[in-house]
Amino acid sequence: MKHNHTLAAFAAAVALAGPAAAQPAVSLVNNHPPGLDLAGMDRSVKPGDDFFAYANGGWMKATEIPPDRSSWGTSGELVELTTARVQDLIKSAAAAPAGTEARKIGDYYSSYLDEAKIDALGLKPLQPTLARIAAIKDKKALAAEFGRELRADVDALNSTNFDTDHLFGLWVEQDLNDPKRYAPYLLQGGLGMPDRDYYLSSNPHMVADRAAYKAHIAKVLTLAGIKDAEVKAQRIFDLETKIAQTHAPRAESEDVLKANNPWATADFAKKASGLDWTAFFAAAGLEKRPQFIVWHPKATAGEAALVASQPLPVWKEYLTFRQLDHYSNVLPKPFADERFAFYGTTLSGTPQQLARWKRAVNATNAALGEAVGKLYVAKYFPADSKAKVQHMVDELVAAFRVRIDKLDWMAPATKAEAKRKLATLKVGVGYPDHWIDYSALRVVPGDALGNAQRAELFEYRRNLAKFGHPVDRGEWAMTPQTVNAVNLPVRNALNFPAAILQAPDFNPANPVAMNMGATGATIGHEISHSFDDQGAQFDANGRLRNWWTPADLAHFQASGHALAVQFSQYHPFPDITLNGEQMLSENIADIAGLNAAYDAYRLANGGKAGPSQQGFTGDQQFFIAFGQSWRTKTREATARQRAITDGHAPAEFRADTVRNMDAWYPAFDIKPGEKLYLPPDQRVRIW
Repeated sequence: MKHNHTLAAFAAAVALAGPAAAQPAVSLVNNHPPGLDLAGMDRSVKPGDDFFAYANGGWMKATEIPPDRSSWGTSGELVELTTARVQDLIKSAAAAPAGTEARKIGDYYSSYLDEAKIDALGLKPLQPTLARIAAIKDKKALAAEFGRELRADVDALNSTNFDTDHLFGLWVEQDLNDPKRYAPYLLQGGLGMPDRDYYLSSNPHMVADRAAYKAHIAKVLTLAGIKDAEVKAQRIFDLETKIAQTHAPRAESEDVLKANNPWATADFAKKASGLDWTAFFAAAGLEKRPQFIVWHPKATAGEAALVASQPLPVWKEYLTFRQLDHYSNVLPKPFADERFAFYGTTLSGTPQQLARWKRAVNATNAALGEAVGKLYVAKYFPADSKAKVQHMVDELVAAFRVRIDKLDWMAPATKAEAKRKLATLKVGVGYPDHWIDYSALRVVPGDALGNAQRAELFEYRRNLAKFGHPVDRGEWAMTPQTVNAVNLPVRNALNFPAAILQAPDFNPANPVAMNMGATGATIGHEISHSFDDQGAQFDANGRLRNWWTPADLAHFQASGHALAVQFSQYHPFPDITLNGEQMLSENIADIAGLNAAYDAYRLANGGKAGPSQQGFTGDQQFFIAFGQSWRTKTREATARQRAITDGHAPAEFRADTVRNMDAWYPAFDIKPGEKLYLPPDQRVRIW
């Protein structure tokens, strides 16, 4: 995924709004001029010492992160632009008749925005849920509650999202072992902080975060009028710590071979005893599923054992807090403010909460994203833009095919399989072939919390409805107004949403060198995910199958190991070292994608360098455009969190991918002794 950690699904809708919905101070016009941003560079820095600073140093010095953001860059600017555009679209559509998609968008947004109504209702909308938890009498009823609250809120391969505050997370996707059917995947969950390390690490920053989290739990309970809040907060925190001890680390979660654990439904009672799985599956609507793929078997067994060993009253306290914390943004303002104080300021370092209208936009987009997307692409993604990007995709696929042919280390049989996979790649540009039908989602004006609950349940049921039907390779994992891109490895498919296909990364007025260095590298990156350390384990049909000769696989794994070692030498902070294995998939895709984009740029210029422009050669334009596409400034707390939880390396190190490309060295006259210089035999060459 291109910008998974930066600013993903944000842009959405604004509808019938009162005075609280101030207009965004963002133009609806993309004001990025064509060409490289020369003022944003710092040419006092040698490109061979710090290529990111050379390409972006001027911008870094002149730019302040907005107070309501944890990071900022070109992606952030595109998110702001797209949000303003969508708001404008929805304002025009909000007077649609009741029951239409446009009206649902308007009602969802305006209900979320109406803080006065939310404050007046207090905890009343959540009381049925809290009463249900309070009425739990035994562990069977507890298991049913866990099943009732299971949601389709994780995604192990497409968005590599392993984070759910429910005890487990469900992912419905093509079966790893049978491409003709969907499988239910069960993932670990149950934590309020981002990762197990936040509970278990001795790093002083995380020790401080633990103290802040306990205070946050106590504050939420106090706001809800719950007695003995600090004592209960300690018990809840201790329980979550026990859950964290069962969890797999992030790098292990990304290992699909360790995750491919088909369990018959009848086997759960033995393999993960302690939880009444019959009650769990029945409440979750999964009692008819004969088999699951258990992504985290140790955590599944460990969490089930905790259900048996930990006292029922503590579990009820935990569930009560989880509900209050989960829905804080649609509870009275003190709850939303407390949620931001911990998750926004303490964990991410962001000083100012997003304006309520922006949070309403976020929430509406999460609930009705493709409905909003229809309106967006109708106005902002014309057919000629789609055709131009599709042509770029075709060029990148062709370049990748040539690269496969030229690999001197790969056997003919492996090459044939790789090219078969490339030939069956399904590429979506701009928007999906067909749209989600939201007719079953009930949106009630003035019921912000109920709307949020129903939207989550709608998405869950939409996923359950896939069972028994053919796999839809055309389903998208992102909305068209998302500033991001993604590879779907099990379906061997790519999504390039409309919102990322615009300046500064893609500009029809730019020479091919610049467009290929920026958008071309993104497209190449996503194509390459089909051949990274994870994607290369799937064949052309998406089946988890080893299609490599032993010698080829050994060579590929050795190259990946060398890249992991390279990135494990980077230190975003003196006390933090990057985990090269955790970030290997993205780093392989960066290298392979950049190489393919360079080949495509050269082919488009008849095999030669493109014409000089703005004082730079074609090759220099290509690499600088790539470096500027990673333009990002991040707050320290957020950067620390991402180093632990993210499969992507920090942007400045991703820009340094160029040091593994032979063509970069003559382009900037890089010499031995410069900090990024690598001898030819140490440059990692993959694909």
